[in-house]
Amino acid sequence: MHKHILVIDDENLVTDSIKRLLKKHGYNVTIANSGKDAIEIAKIKESGFDLIIADIRMPEMDGIETIKRIREIVKTPVPEILITGYASEENFKEAQNLKVADYIYKPFDVHNFMEVVRRNLNEKAAG
Repeated sequence: MHKHILVIDDENLVTDSIKRLLKKHGYNVTIANSGKDAIEIAKIKESGFDLIIADIRMPEMDGIETIKRIREIVKTPVPEILITGYASEENFKEAQNLKVADYIYKPFDVHNFMEVVRRNLNEKAAG
């Protein structure tokens, strides 16, 4: 069975790139372009995701708040990876306090990104 990943980012270029990369590696991908959209999707899917990847800086609701709200909906713990293009000590500490699985800076190396994804899905590297 293919793993299902929720990707949350307000930049279409980012979501398109991540979706293409993850699909190439055999994952099912659902895209949310805002925290609000992600919460609505989480309400419908409930525990239907194996991993959540969320951008931190988004309009209206940031990735950290989005993760907090999704955790209230999804009762089964799901690993979360926060991604950001802006280094912020405050955001990093908030992510640590939330105990997210990983924190990645954009732009990221594709191979490192996939290693982080596989590790958080408890999968071995292909090949």
